[in-house]
Amino acid sequence: MSLKPSDRPIRSFVIRASRATGSQRKALEQHWDTHVIPYEAGLLDFKKHFADTRQLTVEIGFGMGDSLLKMAQADPQSNFLGIEVHRPGVGKLLHGIAQHNLHNLKIMCHDATEVIANCFDPQSVDRLLIFFPDPWPKKRHHKRRIIQAEFVELLATRLAEGGVLHLATDWEAYALHMMEVLENEPTLINWSGAGKYCDSPARPETKFEHRGRRLGHRVWDLVFEKAGS
Repeated sequence: MSLKPSDRPIRSFVIRASRATGSQRKALEQHWDTHVIPYEAGLLDFKKHFADTRQLTVEIGFGMGDSLLKMAQADPQSNFLGIEVHRPGVGKLLHGIAQHNLHNLKIMCHDATEVIANCFDPQSVDRLLIFFPDPWPKKRHHKRRIIQAEFVELLATRLAEGGVLHLATDWEAYALHMMEVLENEPTLINWSGAGKYCDSPARPETKFEHRGRRLGHRVWDLVFEKAGS
């Protein structure tokens, strides 16, 4: 039975018909089974997918994966999991993983809301990253923004005590919305102080961000910590 339009979940993304390059298609074919964790509505067994149980960083919507690849290379003692639905980006990151022979970085190609809700125990993630999500600037599309109170509450439950939620955007109206939503989540504490953005975030600059800065765009980072019980 098909769902009525009102029953269908509101997605924060649209699957675009982007054409993968030859190297991306080759990586998808050759490395998918090794580095992509298939989605199932059940808790992940990290021992099955990573060589060691270490601190875990999860990036939601990694795009083409450049910054995630850099983080995994720079911190081989931690584990990284990227969630992305666009196949060309998955292919590009798979190419990078194979090229650099990384064993601490895996991918899931599925809706992040379902992955976070169904595949992670409470307090099982040390860092959650969402960099430059679609701002959905038109007012009628604001309901599609991934940063909503319900989703942030879910993210907070999956963070370990002292764990970090790090967001970034180059869209000022979305930055203000993010700040309001995060500061209304009682289990999260703003690293920079109430209402303040982070001036020196510890993350690689993305290609998207670098291009935007050249055009004079500002970037707002929000870094919040999970409070202890």
